[in-house]
Amino acid sequence: MRKLSLTDRLLDELQHGISTCHLRPAPAERPYPADAAEQAELSDQEREHIAGLMRVNNAGEVAAQGLYRGQALTARKQALSEAMNHAAQEENEHLNWCQRRLGELDQPRSLLDGVWYWGSFTIGALAGAAGDKWSLGFVKETEQQVCAHLDRHLESLPQQDRRSRAILEAMRVDELQHAENAAQAGAAELPQPVKQAMTLVSKIMTFTAYRI
Repeated sequence: MRKLSLTDRLLDELQHGISTCHLRPAPAERPYPADAAEQAELSDQEREHIAGLMRVNNAGEVAAQGLYRGQALTARKQALSEAMNHAAQEENEHLNWCQRRLGELDQPRSLLDGVWYWGSFTIGALAGAAGDKWSLGFVKETEQQVCAHLDRHLESLPQQDRRSRAILEAMRVDELQHAENAAQAGAAELPQPVKQAMTLVSKIMTFTAYRI
């Protein structure tokens, strides 16, 4: 197999980013979690709220794609680069599930997905360049914040919306596993100001993607 040059890898990342932001993701290998739940009767207000939540989660998965791909690009160890790309593939399944649910609700994805992707890709590349333990620390903190975010969404969902709930619960299991994997691989504890900055960025994305 031909070894890819840096230019080849950058072009591959550009293609992946464009596909993630503007095309439907590849079909998920695992069953769609919502298939086991029936469609619920929803008011217009409930439907709009659920769509907003799923749009935020879709934007989060777009950002996760960028983050992991950026970290894989600059990881110092090949094994870590492969692990990051594997995590990105799992996040791609989440992306597929979120977009399917948005389609069921007849609602669009965030118009700012390109911003979320390339911003996260840049952050991921910088984290990877800082060193593997810091890159893993970034994964651990990101996934812990994502789990807390999913918990809030699960509380906010209308009780009768079992389809969205099944999706978010399945996603939470994977995100928690990513955090535990990073911790076991030697993740460094990030400084508190960095954690606070990550929380602020997350709040900005949540507020914006819910509406746009």
